[in-house]
Amino acid sequence: MSSDRPGAIAGFKSFVLRGNVVDLAVAVVVGAAFTAIVNAVAMDLIGSVIAAVGGAPDLDGVGFALNGTQILVGPVLTAIVNFVIVAAVVYFLVVVPVNRLAHLQDPDPVQAVPTEPADVALLREIRDLLREQGAADRPAPPA
Repeated sequence: MSSDRPGAIAGFKSFVLRGNVVDLAVAVVVGAAFTAIVNAVAMDLIGSVIAAVGGAPDLDGVGFALNGTQILVGPVLTAIVNFVIVAAVVYFLVVVPVNRLAHLQDPDPVQAVPTEPADVALLREIRDLLREQGAADRPAPPA
């Protein structure tokens, strides 16, 4: 088991220092900070406008009674409305501007030609060679 340790530690070091892990860590931290901005715009700004127009910022008390049990549908409706508000804020304040900036930087992006994976190219080459070899080994058809 002790012989596996140097390999495990080296593997862990390689994993941690790989670019994907660092990028993911940065994305999580930035995402957490960005969540506060999105929630402030969605709940404080847009939620306040909805409360001013509709009279209540949430629907938590909406429900009905069934056999003496209160069934609350308000929290579900509130969650749906909050999701739509957050999605709209992210789309209009992040996605649309980023797409517009990307389009301004490269208005006519060249479509990348998909390249064939190396294993597929090798298999295609083997197939062609076998086909040629099979044609050379077959006797000529009688005339």
